[in-house]
Amino acid sequence: EPFVMIASDGMPYAPGAHPRSAGTFSRFLGRYVRDQELMNLMRLEPLEVNLFRGVSRDIGTERVFGGQVLAQALLAASQTVEDRLAHSLHAYFLRAGDPDAAIVYNVDRSRDGRSFAARRVVAIQHGRPIFTLAASFQAEEEGLEHQFEIPEVQPPEEVPPPAELSPEEFDHLPRSLQRWLDRFGPIEFRPVRGGNPHDNARQPPFKELWFKLHGELGDDPRMHRAMLAYISDFHLVGTAMLPHGISWSQNDLMVASLDHAMWFHRDFRLDGWLLYSCDSPSTSGGRGLARGMIHDREGRLLASTAQEGVIRVRRHDSSG
Repeated sequence: EPFVMIASDGMPYAPGAHPRSAGTFSRFLGRYVRDQELMNLMRLEPLEVNLFRGVSRDIGTERVFGGQVLAQALLAASQTVEDRLAHSLHAYFLRAGDPDAAIVYNVDRSRDGRSFAARRVVAIQHGRPIFTLAASFQAEEEGLEHQFEIPEVQPPEEVPPPAELSPEEFDHLPRSLQRWLDRFGPIEFRPVRGGNPHDNARQPPFKELWFKLHGELGDDPRMHRAMLAYISDFHLVGTAMLPHGISWSQNDLMVASLDHAMWFHRDFRLDGWLLYSCDSPSTSGGRGLARGMIHDREGRLLASTAQEGVIRVRRHDSSG
């Protein structure tokens, strides 16, 4: 039985550096090397009315990164809506995605009202659904406003680069994680608290990370929302692991995304630094729940996220 996931919680590192000597999990995800590759993921091929095809990016794992399918499904839905932007989405990961096969997105135009439009999207590979998404779109409207304030953290320029892994430490990582760390991309993360996936110390279930996209997205707000959805799948469910003294460097750990929800509160661009603050209110029954808020440097709350994932530490048979 495949893991009920596509993939989640990526950990990028410095551009042009070998993963053995890089500040592995959150330096540059290849600032200049593979930025175009990621941008190409956001270009869907129309096949027919309401049908689109997307390609996958090799991230060094045997399954498709969940944020990729999330972003592509949102883009597919957005391309069937006029004069409205997505304000919320709710998605479920059903099967592991095949990174060597194209993904077909079938969009159902559920409703087009005066203020809101609703879409359902099914992502299909090899004739079977691997992912479903429901998204709602709203015409621009003024109304009441309030928000949670941005957490008080160091600005990104004052956040030191992450500690580097020695060759010996790298060799002790699971092979899948070694392969992941050997990939590139244009997202830079600077962790403020709780963002080191190799730290096995028990910590409170809170995490803050600055992130920035290096690359040109253009002016289409639909593209910026899709890319933010992509990035939001990094680091989120891992917040639920912090109180338990477990980390991605363990060979006996299985983490799988079950769902992903996101709400877009205000217009934004991904040109500058944004702060992703996450917390985990509960872990139980082999599942962990994590929530997130994304603020810009001016303190505006741009988006909120929520995700539940399977978190299992495999038991070792000591009977023999």
